[in-house]
Amino acid sequence: MKDFDIGRIRADFPLLRREVNGKPLVYLDNGATTQKPQQVIDAIIHYYQDMNSNVHRGVHYLSQISTDAFEVTRRKVQAFIHAEHEHEIIITKGATDGINLLAQCYGKAFVHAGDEIIISAMEHHSNIVPWQMLCEDKGAVLKVIPMNSDGELDMEQYQALLSPKTKMVAVTYVSNALGTINPIAEIIALAHQNGTPVLVDAAQAVQHLKVDVQALDVDFLVFSGHKMYGPTGVGVLYGKEKWLNAIPPYQGGGDMIKDVTFEKTTYNELPFKFEAGTPNIEAGICLAAAIDYLEEIGLDRIKAYEDDLLAYATEKLLAIEGLKMIGTAEHKSSVLSFVIKGIHPYDVGVILDKLGIAVRTGHHCAQPVMDQYRIPGTIRASLAMYNTREDIDALVAGIERAVKMLL
Repeated sequence: MKDFDIGRIRADFPLLRREVNGKPLVYLDNGATTQKPQQVIDAIIHYYQDMNSNVHRGVHYLSQISTDAFEVTRRKVQAFIHAEHEHEIIITKGATDGINLLAQCYGKAFVHAGDEIIISAMEHHSNIVPWQMLCEDKGAVLKVIPMNSDGELDMEQYQALLSPKTKMVAVTYVSNALGTINPIAEIIALAHQNGTPVLVDAAQAVQHLKVDVQALDVDFLVFSGHKMYGPTGVGVLYGKEKWLNAIPPYQGGGDMIKDVTFEKTTYNELPFKFEAGTPNIEAGICLAAAIDYLEEIGLDRIKAYEDDLLAYATEKLLAIEGLKMIGTAEHKSSVLSFVIKGIHPYDVGVILDKLGIAVRTGHHCAQPVMDQYRIPGTIRASLAMYNTREDIDALVAGIERAVKMLL
């Protein structure tokens, strides 16, 4: 793409310049975590060198500037996903933390014996297990939207699952194991016709495409910083104001209280009601640098570049004899998940690593997906905006070498 300066972008990521096993690094495990641009690394150093202090507590200068920087991130997240209010942005440890928070708090207030929770057949374990735990605790029932062999949800079956008993629909925006982009707007609209709120796991979406929570009319949404070029240990739970006010807090401690006596505690207002204790301040502040970086390049341009790269990679991989793509949905984003006849995915991953090529092998925390395809796991190459056609060519050559060695 002529208007996408891939050379400049790659230059921003120092780790991409290193070698692995004496070979230039080809990093294709971005679905697990992305590399960090120098701008984010510099922001982390700046925090510890120039402003390290606790937030929301001190009257002294360092506490004040740290608090201001932390709250700047909240406002940048608000703008990034187009939330109506900044207090609808809850800073969490990550997407998993946000889902667990919601399952516990919403479940405590609204889920009872006999109620139903709907998830999809392609969910990451972090959007399965918390709802299973809630259902076991409450005597509720977990329902699953089936998917077809292409990795697309059966929307007719989804509509049939909705009932007066449905208390929550929790679905992924983009499948981490298949790359499928789900019809989230339609899923939300159908749920709302049933009077049911929706949680969207956007951990694999916000770094690849624009997400507008008001346009989607989504009730809750989660994502993680480390998958969008930011620090680890930080994420976001977005919730509509009406829902966040209606559910009880998740944890007790400092910052989530207004007044404490031994007889009674009065909880703080949003968003602090859900942010007990000292947060991961450095990560919270430096998430803003990752958002700035994404917006400087532009998510529309990133999506166009990654779509082109995905098409190129798909064509090249499918030309390899014995290779079968797992997940062939019409609408996909940046994930190539595949198996090779007669070869275990782990063995391919080990050989690729010796060639400096980083991919992920296994079930990708989506065991039910693998069970549906009756396979132990896949080889997954997940793309980011700093990947190139040369990376894909190296991957293809590496796979072909592995096939010759293993068959």
